[in-house]
Amino acid sequence: MMTWHIHVEGQVQGVGFRPFIFSLAQKYGLNGWVSNTVDGVHLVCNANKRTVLKLMDTIVTDAPRLSKITSIRRFKIQQQFFDNFQIIHSKETGKANLLLTPDFALCNDCRQELKQANNRRYGYPFITCTNCGPRYSIIRKLPYDRQNTTMEAFPMCPTCQEEYDDPSDRRYFSQTNSCSDCGIELCLFDASQAIVSKNTTDILKRIIHEWKAGKIIAIKGIGGYLLTCDASNEAAVLELRKRKYRPSKPFALLYPTATALKDFELDDLALQELESHVSPIVLLDLAASANALPGVAPGLNRVGIMLPYTPLYELLMQAFGKPIVATSGNISNSPIVYEDEKALRELSTVADFVLTNNRDILLPQDDSLVQFSFFHKQKIVLRRSRGIAPTYINADVKLPRERILAMGAMLKSTFGLSHSGNKYISQYLGDLTHFDAQQNFEHVLQHFLELFDMRADVILRDQHPSYPSSQMGEQLSKKWNVPIFDVQHHLAHFGAIIGEHNLLPSSEPILGVIWDGTGLGEDGQIWGGEFFTYEKYQFSRCQHFEYFDFILGDKMPKEPRISALSTCWDAAGAEAFLEEKFSQTEWRIYRKMLQKKNSLQSSSVGRIFDAVASLLGIMDKQTYEGEAAMRLEALATTYFQKHGLDFSSSYFSNYVYRRRISTKSLMAGIIRDLQQGKARDFIAAKFHFSLAHLIKMVANDLKIQHIACSGGVFQNALLVDLVLYHLKGDFELYFHKELSPNDENISFGQLVCYQIKKQRESFSKHTFKSNKYVFSDSR
Repeated sequence: MMTWHIHVEGQVQGVGFRPFIFSLAQKYGLNGWVSNTVDGVHLVCNANKRTVLKLMDTIVTDAPRLSKITSIRRFKIQQQFFDNFQIIHSKETGKANLLLTPDFALCNDCRQELKQANNRRYGYPFITCTNCGPRYSIIRKLPYDRQNTTMEAFPMCPTCQEEYDDPSDRRYFSQTNSCSDCGIELCLFDASQAIVSKNTTDILKRIIHEWKAGKIIAIKGIGGYLLTCDASNEAAVLELRKRKYRPSKPFALLYPTATALKDFELDDLALQELESHVSPIVLLDLAASANALPGVAPGLNRVGIMLPYTPLYELLMQAFGKPIVATSGNISNSPIVYEDEKALRELSTVADFVLTNNRDILLPQDDSLVQFSFFHKQKIVLRRSRGIAPTYINADVKLPRERILAMGAMLKSTFGLSHSGNKYISQYLGDLTHFDAQQNFEHVLQHFLELFDMRADVILRDQHPSYPSSQMGEQLSKKWNVPIFDVQHHLAHFGAIIGEHNLLPSSEPILGVIWDGTGLGEDGQIWGGEFFTYEKYQFSRCQHFEYFDFILGDKMPKEPRISALSTCWDAAGAEAFLEEKFSQTEWRIYRKMLQKKNSLQSSSVGRIFDAVASLLGIMDKQTYEGEAAMRLEALATTYFQKHGLDFSSSYFSNYVYRRRISTKSLMAGIIRDLQQGKARDFIAAKFHFSLAHLIKMVANDLKIQHIACSGGVFQNALLVDLVLYHLKGDFELYFHKELSPNDENISFGQLVCYQIKKQRESFSKHTFKSNKYVFSDSR
């Protein structure tokens, strides 16, 4: 009999891994121990080699449902003797090197117990077990043990302690275990911050009553506060819009059950996502016979839906029996509020009542958001947050062993870490143009660095020097005296998509189609309609949309009419469609600006979407980012739903390679169709098809078979469907699977681009040839 040490790495803490190992030890008759440490799970036992190999196979094949093993290794050690098998206290010494476990939605076992009148946790709003409940949002330090979380403030009662110590119980070593005798307490406040009630039963009844009366309630969840009201009460929804300064951006809805989703097209993929342990918001198409809920998603044919993912929401929704609006608890453009004191101070101006609880949230998170394309059911992650972040598990892509911090971008900010071979991409952290979002970014980053006791060896940032994330990176570089590298924005997008699909070693050329709203280019212009090639660790910008004037700064992305004016400048017949959109003063001043040939130019496909939306009369001023593009997509989708995806008429039929893609020719074609009285939905459909057709033409001209798409424009599910439909048979297509195509993936892309740089340097003693496009040493 030999003594073996087995080390398991991955997402193995907070998922019931030690109780799982304990049960296997009983099954195989092993003596020894298992423990969490700062670098994973360690198992020491006495066994012969055959038994230990069988044990390791079983660990891999039968691991807990929520775990993700990235490595399992065995070592023969000096013989030891044990009387039994135990779970021993975690060891907190050494450098942290493990994957962080996200927060999990309410599991079915706890959901059933919550409703059983004879169960001691009947109606307890914070019921959890080994398989569900908060993890990431409550962790103070590693490893994941109760005393290292905000659950430390709630000593277990004798009954909960007995469950916690019983190997046969589902709550064996469940770090969030509690009940109404020893657990978390609710408190309901009114808008004057006076306490209304601390009794759970009374609070739940009161909230139902207030929803029915049209009131707005702020409710503390896992990652922060949600603002809620009766979704069928148009007056309440409009009042919430008014108070939150959110005139038309769509609201997410919380439904009591999946069976209540009668007004939506619900397929198996969407249902599986809704009922998963992530329980994200899923965009669903309204059924053909359904009427949109008033004021929830103006001008759109999709609505964000989620199911109760906490026991508190489950209790409330079962009692209410119909959908509620459940939107982030904040004033528009600010990060989600997660601190109780701040919620009472700030959300009382929006909500009539605020429901708090006394378990602290350490790391705020919005709800994750996904959609499936209408025709091909391609999954698109729109926001990667609660239930998914912060660990990114991709065993195929290898990053340098250095400690690297990637600062991401600005509008859809995240940061990324490469640490001891593990990869972390933070949750969505908001728009860093706002001071509150900057503070939130710094808070989460600092918490991360403390968790891993980490100081980076290298810092990566977007090359735009004015991004707050870039400036934070510069400050950390000086503080730590470490090098900092700039990564061009769109090549970071390209890096993210080839990294996600492990295409770094590819010897075949890959065409990167990187389309978004804005990003600083190497020539100082605003890029966003780019084609790149990648081959043998080398990038090259091979094509882009013809530049048009970028005028009026931040006003241009907010007013699609300005994009229309710029892209249609000097186009025959354009004036008839444009002049009415401006006052006489604006028309005179803006035209003079264009005549002067503004030095700042753009190739942005995002702005082209805005321009088309304005020309078609969809909107001239938008109230939130992407509004015009989303409504243009909705209009085009209605056409394809009626006629199918077959289409042959393109605005790029006269495209000639090696000349820039003519933005003016595109807009001139749209103007001609308008002059000829073509239907708006047809023009919207033709525009979308033309973009897919353009990708095919560029790939054919370059004789490239592999096409990778990234950038915020590829959040457009219809465009993804059209690319799949018209190109899939002839090309190998790559879209994001676990990361969002928008700027959330920039931090990961920066890490990948750094790896490409290192690989390139390892093959050559010469300068990295694409250095001018990828990196510059800011020091």
